[in-house]
Amino acid sequence: MEVLKIKPNNITDIDWKILKKLYANNLTEITKKLENNYPVQYLIGNVEFCDCTLEVNENVLIPRFETEFLVEKIISKIKNYPQNTLKILDIGTGSGCIIISIAKKIFQKYYALDISSKALEVAQKNADLNNVKINFFEKNILNEELDRDYDIIVSNPPYVGYNENVDLSTKYEPQNAIFAEKKGLIFYDRILKIISNKPKLIAFEIGMNQGKAIKELAKKKFPSANIKIEKDLTGKNRYLFIENK
Repeated sequence: MEVLKIKPNNITDIDWKILKKLYANNLTEITKKLENNYPVQYLIGNVEFCDCTLEVNENVLIPRFETEFLVEKIISKIKNYPQNTLKILDIGTGSGCIIISIAKKIFQKYYALDISSKALEVAQKNADLNNVKINFFEKNILNEELDRDYDIIVSNPPYVGYNENVDLSTKYEPQNAIFAEKKGLIFYDRILKIISNKPKLIAFEIGMNQGKAIKELAKKKFPSANIKIEKDLTGKNRYLFIENK
């Protein structure tokens, strides 16, 4: 019989209560996983994100609080546009956290792509769970083009360079959702290159030291656009917005 009752130091009381209920008969094994930095979110199986409940597993990146603030900013900007139907695309959707959270707040036409079919399965479940309609499709944007023009494009792509240090827990997350070539810039460069129109808005989550480089890429593609780097709640440069008039 399981007798372990001691909560690991890195786990909140609420999460520990959930884990004890889910894994009443093997808490010792679960504690060992936690001590090896295994993400508690994967053990619980879901996270709360922007008023959405989202399933997560090892096929998708765990949504971060920085991305919640990005969603808030995107929704605020969309509300300022004329209320025509907009086609909105999420590139590298993962769990679907960004596009689903936006779709729950504003009615538009939503699309999302990812290179991983397993990630798209999770995203589709999350869309169904949150009662929103998203058109999901599998695509590798590094060697494929977009199939149409979009009014708004959002992306939180892999942006960590291979030589950068990361939290130990990220070793359990899909590595192709974290690391990227060219010092983490390859996806921003490629996304900008494959856009054939002038979207009203392009919104990126970025690494805190990447703003200047990505802004230069954006200026080359859209020289007359309003390009702005914005900070997250901790004061770090975390978002880049491109707005075309």
